[in-house]
Amino acid sequence: AFHLANGAVLERINPCADLSDRGIAQSHGVMVNYRYDPDRVEANHEAFVQDGRVVLSKSLQREFDRYLAEKS
Repeated sequence: AFHLANGAVLERINPCADLSDRGIAQSHGVMVNYRYDPDRVEANHEAFVQDGRVVLSKSLQREFDRYLAEKS
């Protein structure tokens, strides 16, 4: 939550990124990338701290929206 609380965007999710014993134990092998957009850091920080909302990259948001549409 460190990067999210500091205003980063969740840019990408990398499944099977760290398949070492430690990687599996810590995060089931999943790793993520964050991106800091200087023009949006403050708004992203507030969204996370006040509302618990994670700001997604455009591509992740599209995938998430598609997933939600399929579920309904």
